Amino acid sequence: MKIWGVGLPGILVCLPVLVSAQSFTETALLFSRTKPGGSARIQAMGGAQISLGGDYSSAFSNPAGLGMYNRSEFSFSTGYNSGSSESSYLDNTTSDNQTNLHVPGVGLVFQNNQNRSKGFLSGTFAITFNRTNNFNQRFSYEGTNANNSIIDYFIADATGLLADEFLVGGDYFNTPTGLAYNNYLIEDSTFLNPSASPYEYLSVLGTFPNNPNDIRTVFQQEEVIFSGAQNQWSFSYGANLSDKFFIGAGVGLASIRYEVKKTYRESDFVFVLDPTFKPLNNLLLEEELKITGSGFNGTLGMIYRPLDLLQVGISYTTPTYYQITDIYQGSMKTLWNNFDYFGDGDLLLDVNEQTDELISEYDLRTPDRLSLGASFFFQKFGFVSADAELVNYARAKYSSGISGISFDSDNENIQELYQTVVNYRIGGEFRFNVWRVRAGFSYMPDPFVSEQNGISRDITSYSTGLGFRSKKFYADFALVFTQGENSYRPYRVNSPTSPLVTLDTKNTLGVLTIGFPF
Repeated sequence: MKIWGVGLPGILVCLPVLVSAQSFTETALLFSRTKPGGSARIQAMGGAQISLGGDYSSAFSNPAGLGMYNRSEFSFSTGYNSGSSESSYLDNTTSDNQTNLHVPGVGLVFQNNQNRSKGFLSGTFAITFNRTNNFNQRFSYEGTNANNSIIDYFIADATGLLADEFLVGGDYFNTPTGLAYNNYLIEDSTFLNPSASPYEYLSVLGTFPNNPNDIRTVFQQEEVIFSGAQNQWSFSYGANLSDKFFIGAGVGLASIRYEVKKTYRESDFVFVLDPTFKPLNNLLLEEELKITGSGFNGTLGMIYRPLDLLQVGISYTTPTYYQITDIYQGSMKTLWNNFDYFGDGDLLLDVNEQTDELISEYDLRTPDRLSLGASFFFQKFGFVSADAELVNYARAKYSSGISGISFDSDNENIQELYQTVVNYRIGGEFRFNVWRVRAGFSYMPDPFVSEQNGISRDITSYSTGLGFRSKKFYADFALVFTQGENSYRPYRVNSPTSPLVTLDTKNTLGVLTIGFPF
């Protein structure tokens, strides 16, 4: 008969954070790795736009391009996003899909001619809205794990703490480990032996120590749902100087709305030394993290046209300074199998507990960006355009004005894990009367200094599109196909067998932009 109370010693947690909550290091990269966005015309050309103009997208990427407008206009974009993920875990593959409708962009442009032949020819002011990140995604996985359980994480995470700290009012009550303690999944060692250390923990669902024949298997499954977006309102101005130089500047008001919901379940615990021992039917851990933020940045740019067939551009965007608020809440439910936990005939059935609503406020600075671009024109038949964007993701940084709160360890992790990359974008447009045919490509290299978990997190996109132009109306449509890889750990233990989920993600974005010059 399996003896209740023998835990699994020697397992340490690599990262002492909430077991499934998003880490600060991860969200710093998530909110820094934005995409250019823009109109369907620009999206169809891979996002290449630094040396182009005459499009509301310039207000965000290079305000100098606004100087190429020769009239005012209003434009509006609608988008359809379809994302799919294929997760692999313990030789099992699971597929998920997520779709949503959204507004990727809006532009209101006011152009003013100066009726001159040289010098300052015209100026253009624009108010635009651009979506720079789409977080809508979901994935799930499942499999039977014979190496470890989330119970082992709870045991290791509790080690070194007194049990009172997990009770209501204790410093660790509002953690998944606190939830586990209050659901009877773990106990301090004095529960069975009053002379044992109160800083060590064990579990009825742990394995026999020092006995390699005691193998426990457990069925694990989780669903993770992401939602939200990053957006920016830009207020920008561009000037035309002799149809040779175009200069511009703008201020951006950025926003973040991000939410992740995680539902983790373990069931079907089987112990090799006693297959009939089944104290627990299942445990369910639910976590929700909401992050909102607002910030600002500035953009300066210039475009030079030395020849009618060539334009070159440069743009610099300052760091974006965000004020962030996040709200975390977790709950746990356990369904016990009429288990006599205390040995007094009082049977455990349904147990549940939830954390308080935890609110945190802090600041985040995302990296600045330097972009270069060139466009080659083939008379009136079209053009090819290419951009290179330099970003140092290690420059992201957290701070707080609240005394006693430090992000030093998170900022050190950011500097150690992330690196400087060059993002590439190239695209072209072919013109035939009132019609436009477009195609493009973009590549975002892996932002990590070295591959994490054997996965390269570069992102590749292919795009195509079609446009129609008339004097008083235009319409553009784009399709963007994006693919990449990622990985996810539901919890960590000091073992090469810490659970790892590998993800293959694909995304299809359809954008329709209609414009009305006036």
